[in-house]
Amino acid sequence: MANFWSTLAFQNTPFLALAPMDGVTDFVFREIIAGAGRPDVFFTEFTNVDALVSRGYEKTIPRLKYSERQRPIVAQIWGTKPENYYTVARLVKDLGFDGIDINMSCPVRDVMKVGSGAAFINTPALAAEVIAATKEGAGGLPVSVKARIGVSKVVTGEWIGFLLKQNLGAISIHGRTAKEMSKVPAHWDEIGKAVKLRDRLAPETVIIGNGDILNRQQAREAHDAYGVDGVMIGRGVFANPWVFEKTSATHTAAESLALLVAHTKLYTDTYPGERPFVSMRKYFKMYVRSFYGANILLKQLMETKNFSQVQQLVKANLSPLSEFPPEFISFDRLVYNPISN
Repeated sequence: MANFWSTLAFQNTPFLALAPMDGVTDFVFREIIAGAGRPDVFFTEFTNVDALVSRGYEKTIPRLKYSERQRPIVAQIWGTKPENYYTVARLVKDLGFDGIDINMSCPVRDVMKVGSGAAFINTPALAAEVIAATKEGAGGLPVSVKARIGVSKVVTGEWIGFLLKQNLGAISIHGRTAKEMSKVPAHWDEIGKAVKLRDRLAPETVIIGNGDILNRQQAREAHDAYGVDGVMIGRGVFANPWVFEKTSATHTAAESLALLVAHTKLYTDTYPGERPFVSMRKYFKMYVRSFYGANILLKQLMETKNFSQVQQLVKANLSPLSEFPPEFISFDRLVYNPISN
């Protein structure tokens, strides 16, 4: 089976990935970003393998929902039991994903406490078992790992060197230790060290750098300076939903507000009665910023309880502003349609 990671690395310099963010990069968010300015590869939120082989299946399986426009799409999984990785890898294969990514980078205490996420750095033998079980169950799908450079101290040479011996399709490297969380600047020099290790130990493994990259220009600079094949962007998408666009087009406040309405509508339609509307509010700041009256509108939006209230608030704020084209005011024929092809 073709390894799409190699194709991406060959065709794009560098290719861009939307970083998997738990509670953020769900199906709806990815669908919106796919329509605004898609990255070269998507990841699901990280999904627990133990839950998928237990009574938690029905509650957990929606995390693996995706659409054809989100390809290539990689299922990111986490847990501690190799046998469950094997079973879930088979499931992911049957669901038609393009790849499987093992989360060995999460610094959250509850995840590390059970021996998963970045805790794998301290248990390389178990990490090797998990990787082997996932590859066996994957049936030829490329398997990748998302990693950090250490737990409380930097151990890039030992840890990334170990991963490079596992015959992985790709390794995404967050340039911080688990202890550092995201509180210090990413150590891109360590990511550069990992690239040099790759060149020596496993030339076919694709290396993706992650940490503090906010736009396409910074991604190019990271590629030029450190040799990464790809770059993962997380926070940058909150500053600009069009961050992955290949053009340098400037988007108006009207377009941003239209995207907000589209996102809210798709969220409401996708999760009717399943998820509280309050969970949608965390996205509002993405769209309501850097224009006159934005702070007031954002405050009002944070009090909304449903799509209809969001729609009416946005309409009321667009109407008085003559520079906004009428198509963004008439939401009955909203120009931006996130689920059209």
